[in-house]
Amino acid sequence: MTALPPLSLNQATVNRLSVSEAVDLCARHEIAAIGLWREQVAAAGLAAAARAVQAAGLRVSSLCRGGFFTHADPAARQAAIADNKAAIAEAAALGTGTLVLVSGGLVPGSRDLGLARRMIADAIGELVPTAQAHGVRLGIEALHPVFAADRCVVTRLGEALDLAAQFPADAVGVVVDTYHVWWDAALLADIARAGERIVSYQVCDWILPLPANTLLGRGHVGDGHIDFPPITAAVAAAGYTGDIEVEIFNEAIWAAPPDETADTVRKRFPLAF
Repeated sequence: MTALPPLSLNQATVNRLSVSEAVDLCARHEIAAIGLWREQVAAAGLAAAARAVQAAGLRVSSLCRGGFFTHADPAARQAAIADNKAAIAEAAALGTGTLVLVSGGLVPGSRDLGLARRMIADAIGELVPTAQAHGVRLGIEALHPVFAADRCVVTRLGEALDLAAQFPADAVGVVVDTYHVWWDAALLADIARAGERIVSYQVCDWILPLPANTLLGRGHVGDGHIDFPPITAAVAAAGYTGDIEVEIFNEAIWAAPPDETADTVRKRFPLAF
């Protein structure tokens, strides 16, 4: 492949493609890295997915996702820990050093945010030895507050960073996803504070009107309201030199021809700088 900016296509952007199809798409459009999702990797088979990426000469920028630690039932909690340990091993087998965590919403039947956050911290602590043994860093992703009840009670980058700081930097870091954190007045200061803890940088735009399923309210860079250059500059100044993933959840984009989507991703990528 020719030299390219550090662009990665997160598989969620073309979520109707298999691993091999998404890898071929990246190769055709000279996108040098791909962010994989566990569901598609499982469907392909872990070894087959790793071979497909390697054969195409791509990098795996991250694996999505681990997390969802907030269970009332102890057995369910232990099952989540076991599943996350498996995800760490999968990330290592795929050749990526980053497992993205969506940590979990409120404990079912509870309104106690503090309880959910303590459970997340405890779970990450249990995973640190496994992460270190495999050379994989757990990336705590802060999600927009609209998702606090059901997906993630960690809602600000600063909060994710404070949580990560409880653990060794070689095992736990943070994910900066523009869709989730662009609104935060403390964002640039928190990015600077994060430094080496940034393990992934993901971009997509915040579009209006929001769909009924808010999770799908993402657009191509330049289609919405996020001022990307200051965020990207802050991430670079903090020392992050890894791939920049374009991760979009949007029904219309999923329905579009994948080659059209990949072409738009490439053309819009400079707008993030």
